[in-house]
Amino acid sequence: MTDDSPSPRPLDLVYAASSEAELADAYAAWAASYDRETAELGYCLPFLITGWLARHVPAGAGPILDAGCGTGLSGPFLKALGYDRLAGLDLSEEMLTIARSRNAYGELKKAALGEPLPWPDGHFRAFIAAGVFTAGHAPASGLDELARITAPGGHAIFTVRDLLIDSAGFRERFDALTAAGKWRPVEESQPFRAFAVGEPDVLVKSFVFQVG
Repeated sequence: MTDDSPSPRPLDLVYAASSEAELADAYAAWAASYDRETAELGYCLPFLITGWLARHVPAGAGPILDAGCGTGLSGPFLKALGYDRLAGLDLSEEMLTIARSRNAYGELKKAALGEPLPWPDGHFRAFIAAGVFTAGHAPASGLDELARITAPGGHAIFTVRDLLIDSAGFRERFDALTAAGKWRPVEESQPFRAFAVGEPDVLVKSFVFQVG
């Protein structure tokens, strides 16, 4: 008897990851087809996040960190908008290899959000993180290190899956960082679709904080 059930989609495996190692393995397996498959779903976060950056951070300001950059989809658009001092981090070496081929980033490092990051205090003018704070991905605690490596007066710009804002401790983390004087809230969007074509139930919100 054969099993005719369909194989899990790469996106489903990514969301189902229960550890950093499982997530890295899922992205390693997906890297080669990631751009094509997410484009078919209408994945828009890597492009929309550049609009929030442009609203709050002048062109030419830098350096800017693309946290959880994946295959580097945001990089060429950031560069076209005048952000030419770009760094990226991701936990998948396979994804970073593709990001490197886009020739938009001055440095790319393998690192995981939620762990210590390889930059000094106040190094970046801003960071962006698109689609990183979602099911099976980076924890809310990852915001502490991102705030640490962002300069006073700089900006934290990121999306969070709407279902996780309260249930996974993101709102609590926002409030704790605000109470500690690490940042102050600037902007919070209404929920919107992360995928323009598929996955209609996957909604996110964008957040902007000013650090320091």
